[in-house]
Amino acid sequence: MYKRILLPTDGSDASERALLSGIDFAKSIGAEVLAMTAVPEFHTFTTDAGMLEQTRDEYEAASRARGQRLLDAVSAAARDAGVPCTSVLAVSDSPYEAIISTARANHCDLIVMASHGRKGIKGLLLGSETQKVLVHSAIPVMVHR
Repeated sequence: MYKRILLPTDGSDASERALLSGIDFAKSIGAEVLAMTAVPEFHTFTTDAGMLEQTRDEYEAASRARGQRLLDAVSAAARDAGVPCTSVLAVSDSPYEAIISTARANHCDLIVMASHGRKGIKGLLLGSETQKVLVHSAIPVMVHR
């Protein structure tokens, strides 16, 4: 069965529900979890207000702090459930690639992640990191809705 489960998070409500389900599943099968989040790289030319208003150092520090808060919340939930948990903060403009590479590098045998359920033109234009992981990952993916 599964021994190490990757739990990627973006801090959304859907992601939080998927994390809690992933932790419960890990507990039921005696697996450990690896929490991860990806923060975007700093770009000089961008439409992201946070990047425009901050220096590179300020932006990177704020991004790391925000990412660490997300990971700390997952670690606390896993600890409360009695599930071993480690965490990874990735810096990437492509979250789905960061998820897949983190899963590979850490020998995860399952990825549990949320589907935000965007439909129609909004889903098509925005794309779905979950869909991209499903298409490109050789590691099994459990999608939580």
